[in-house]
Amino acid sequence: MTAAAGAPLLPSLRALVFDAYGTLFDVASAAARHRDRLGDRHAALSRLWRQKQLEYTWLRTLMGRHADFQQVTEDALDYALEALSLPAALRGGLLDIYRRLDAYPDAADTLRRLRERGLKTAILSNGSPSMLAAIVSGAGLDGAFDAVLSVESVGRFKPVPAVYRLAVDRLGVEAPEIGFVSANGWDAAGAAAFGFCTVWVNREGAPLDRLPARPLAQIKQLAELPALLGA
Repeated sequence: MTAAAGAPLLPSLRALVFDAYGTLFDVASAAARHRDRLGDRHAALSRLWRQKQLEYTWLRTLMGRHADFQQVTEDALDYALEALSLPAALRGGLLDIYRRLDAYPDAADTLRRLRERGLKTAILSNGSPSMLAAIVSGAGLDGAFDAVLSVESVGRFKPVPAVYRLAVDRLGVEAPEIGFVSANGWDAAGAAAFGFCTVWVNREGAPLDRLPARPLAQIKQLAELPALLGA
């Protein structure tokens, strides 16, 4: 999505902040790598695991009962394995791969182009610091970010506004000058409500969430992002 007459839609941003899971890194790749053992249920496991993982972050925040994202991820996987009558023996391998998820093919080049333009880049994620360090390193993206920020310093999960404030404080850039990029519609809405210029990576062509704040732009893949900034 671009402005009229082909002009960049987001020309005045100073920083781009990315969600990690589902945006830069493919959360479906863990179950996909176990396709030989899961058969045609690998997609169902991936969907249910992710669904419960997100639900547990929201519910724990509402309950005031925080646990880090590693624990939430383990709990969600345990639920999904039981619900789908899959063997618990798969648990260790799936959790190991979750710390080494595949980056989307266009992630590295997109980040390079943005940094060449002089933009600050960061991750802002529900992931714990150790999970994020492992996934960034495993994808060969060390050095691609000015900051890798975890909700653990807040003790609550997205879309609590204090989480998005982390990026403002760490990067030293005000919210209207930060672009926030997420493939999760609810996260894009939360970031927009905070005041970021939000871009939704809508790979699946999903409908827009009916929430008070909406993303400024939609793209289908990360590779489309630099054009929005004239990069």
